[in-house]
Amino acid sequence: MKIGYTTMNTPADISPRVLGPLLESAGFDSIWIGEHSHIPVSRTTPYPTGGEMPWQYTTMMDPFISLTQIGEHTTDLILGLGVALPLEHDVLVLAKTVATLDVLSGGRVQFGVGVGWNQEELANHSSVKWSLRYRALGECVGALRSLWTDDESEYHGEFYNFEKLWSRPKPLQTPHPPILFGAGGKLGTQHTVSWADGWMPLDVTLGDVTKRVKKFREVAAAAGRFDIPISMVAFGDPNLDTLLMYRDLGIERVIVGSGRQGWEDPAGVPAFIERYADMLDRVAN
Repeated sequence: MKIGYTTMNTPADISPRVLGPLLESAGFDSIWIGEHSHIPVSRTTPYPTGGEMPWQYTTMMDPFISLTQIGEHTTDLILGLGVALPLEHDVLVLAKTVATLDVLSGGRVQFGVGVGWNQEELANHSSVKWSLRYRALGECVGALRSLWTDDESEYHGEFYNFEKLWSRPKPLQTPHPPILFGAGGKLGTQHTVSWADGWMPLDVTLGDVTKRVKKFREVAAAAGRFDIPISMVAFGDPNLDTLLMYRDLGIERVIVGSGRQGWEDPAGVPAFIERYADMLDRVAN
């Protein structure tokens, strides 16, 4: 099992050009950066894990630009969107952005996507109804796949519609960067099995992780999919026993850093990374 790291990616955090080499030298396989284009001042949507939303959400930097900088200062580290919010983007621009990052990084992009948790944020970007966001994201992924793989791309759907066009460059990876869906509920499972290349749930949203992973694989197998890799986002400070449990469940990767103790203080990041680097050999398959 591999270990990745996720960061809030704010100006107060360790600079991306420093964080990337630090992770790579420690043996981490990947860095994952999420996105919020903005946070509405007037918001009724509750924060997913309860309580007040950390103010750092209002200062998150652009993940694509930060990953580009990390790519320039590393050689093998996977550059993960974790997660991007495609419904907040023009699909044609998004296709080119991801493809360009993949080309410039030598084919190191993994494209984690989600529908987001902030209803007001989506409303400022899109006319897609909140109740239809999963369906719209599935269409968006279909359009992106066409833009990345077809010489002349064309898509006609409920939410996305364009006639034949050229969208270049194509991603360096073939057929395209892996698309992981970051959602843990019933709809998340259904859509992952339907159109994603991987599953990227947050462990604290799953309840009994063992049962939920087993159920996910049962649903996938019923659809004829037996090899969907799982990248588990571990909230807090998972200990070695938790990592070993995830390894024994066949989890491909655990992503640490989300909600870590003292996460507001970037000075604690090197020690946090070193602690999990010391576990790498123990959790390897």
